[in-house]
Amino acid sequence: MASSSLYTKLLTNQKKIDSLLEVASMKLEQRRSLFEKLKVQEENKQTLQLEAEIERLKAKLIEMETLGGIKQVNIPKFNKKNLLTGSSSDTIPVVQMEKANEKDMNEVEALQREVKTKRNEDTKSKKEAKVTEWKSKLGCKPAMEQSEKVKGDEAIDIGRLDIRVGRILKVEKHPDADSLYIEQIDVGEDKPRTIISGLVRHVSIEQMQNRLVICLCNLKPVKMRGIESQGMVLCASTSEKVELIEFDESCIPGQPVTCEGYKRRPDSILNPKKKIWEGVAPDLKVNCDGQVVYKGQPLLVSGISPLVAPSLRNVPVK
Repeated sequence: MASSSLYTKLLTNQKKIDSLLEVASMKLEQRRSLFEKLKVQEENKQTLQLEAEIERLKAKLIEMETLGGIKQVNIPKFNKKNLLTGSSSDTIPVVQMEKANEKDMNEVEALQREVKTKRNEDTKSKKEAKVTEWKSKLGCKPAMEQSEKVKGDEAIDIGRLDIRVGRILKVEKHPDADSLYIEQIDVGEDKPRTIISGLVRHVSIEQMQNRLVICLCNLKPVKMRGIESQGMVLCASTSEKVELIEFDESCIPGQPVTCEGYKRRPDSILNPKKKIWEGVAPDLKVNCDGQVVYKGQPLLVSGISPLVAPSLRNVPVK
């Protein structure tokens, strides 16, 4: 008996560790994307500064050569769009070159195009190599394997929903709607989400403040009385009573909610035209034991903590 109890405890701890690693990996990926974006902006800024410095030095060089008696020859300047597309419809600026014949101009133009083509090829090769490297790191598979995976992922079930643990950081009444709350909810991202809920008649502000809730995070954002809502708080609901879902208080914002038998593969944003939420909602409910289930299978936070309704039974979750 002791060994069985110890094994159960070890298994539970392992699941908690796996859950924390999943959340940490998710946050790391968010930080990586932000770092890359900032790095690109920084490099673009440095490039502009260097180009400005080059132009300044060129102007200085021309000035010094002129003072030294070196005669200057104007380099032809071509329209950038024409160089890239090869179009001849746009007018090319007049080239003024002292003691330069038509052959010299053609050679300069050909050389510029050759340099531009080589630069574009090098840039494209570097980008392709970078994409391949990141795909390898992220475990991306070839297109044919991906297409087979997509076919299986198109089924409408709870795996398409991005359901996570959230914590309400701030809650206040909507200034233009007496029945709505405006909540700032931490769902494990860089900044809290604004979510609007019609819970004023059912849950007090005191009960909402700093509370853990279950959030649907990949609904298309919509404006409710002038304020954009970026998700939905899931509750056990009837026409007369609404209850917030309860679960283990040790859970942390961002932890995913899963359902055994359904692979978690959330869309980035649910397409309203495909009615994915509408297809899942009828089978998402509280059973006779108070557990939140989908087609009879319990929903769990990271495969461990069950979701329950305080008192409502055999009611929908929405």
